[in-house]
Amino acid sequence: MAVVPPLPRPGSGKFLETYTQGLTTTELERLFTRDAAEAYRFFSRQVDENQLKQLRGYRRVLRHARLLFLAFTLKLSPARRATYAVALLSAILGLVELARGWHWWVVPHPVFATGTLSLLAGFLVMNLLVILELADRLSLKNDLEIAREIQLAMLPRATYQAPGVEAFGLTRPANTVGGDFYDILPLPDGRLLLALGDVAGKGSPAALLMALLVAMMRTLVDEGLEGAELVSRLNTQIVKHAPRSRFITLFLATLQPATGELVYVNAGQNPPLLRRASGCFEKLSVGGMALGMFDGALYEAGRTTLAYGDVLVLYSDGVTEAENPDGQPFDEAGLQTVVDAGCWASAKELGWEAFAAVDHHVRERRLLDDLTVLVARRLLPLPAV
Repeated sequence: MAVVPPLPRPGSGKFLETYTQGLTTTELERLFTRDAAEAYRFFSRQVDENQLKQLRGYRRVLRHARLLFLAFTLKLSPARRATYAVALLSAILGLVELARGWHWWVVPHPVFATGTLSLLAGFLVMNLLVILELADRLSLKNDLEIAREIQLAMLPRATYQAPGVEAFGLTRPANTVGGDFYDILPLPDGRLLLALGDVAGKGSPAALLMALLVAMMRTLVDEGLEGAELVSRLNTQIVKHAPRSRFITLFLATLQPATGELVYVNAGQNPPLLRRASGCFEKLSVGGMALGMFDGALYEAGRTTLAYGDVLVLYSDGVTEAENPDGQPFDEAGLQTVVDAGCWASAKELGWEAFAAVDHHVRERRLLDDLTVLVARRLLPLPAV
């Protein structure tokens, strides 16, 4: 990571010294050799070299330039591509207007007004910097896409179904990767562990901490920890390994499908909605503070029972805080409306309905936070055949 030099004080007379701080001839040479070559290779990956070898002279140069131009500009969004085309066309028209005629000595060439060569050189160097920056960003984006695939592969994707229960989770990062997560883990004794968490912040830092928490949680579950003891151990590890500025909210519960008994700990997470079959809602808020805030924090386990037909909806704050163009949040009432509407027949359908309702609420606004929903239903056991 480049170190940003401190800004010079007004009137200090050291602007040039500060502006060129850290610049070496090696770095400058690398810009036009290694960096430029890497950018060329990045954009020319789809160029068919065998086809170009069949061309000769200026035709080969023109074809190569055309393919590289398309490879570069097509990486831009349509709006930026159009803006770049306008800038390029303006530069060409400017060169035409600056032309003063033709010089026919030795090789015919146009004659331009004084200073045109400097403007053209500046334009070309600026384009080189744009190309190098775009190549770096696209390479980083490719790495983030791979990280996204790995992150999503860590989470259960299909609906979990067992006698008397079904569960389904769904997440959508606001950026390429995110800090929300959920988990559905069947335990050896037949119970089901449900978890949903939200790492403070977004993007890569939150995603790394999310992966750390999921790995630690699954390891501790394999060791037989659960409930308040499990959350307490997680808090200890997060305090020890995470930056002080980061914390994690977590809801964790174990469900016994046969009896509907639910033992849970809410560590600073939005209280999940428990919709009873009768239509009333309850909130599950017993627990403690978010993970990573204080070492030795105490946690308490809450208990309730899911009857047949009850639905438990876990969600991150990205769902309820999503705002429409008027600045109104989707809110908990919006989520309750989706659950009450009954336009779903399974946990999976309810999860997708919740996401669709949030999308409809925000309309074309970009989501500012990750969205995550986990739905669990207690079902009537299938009759014995």
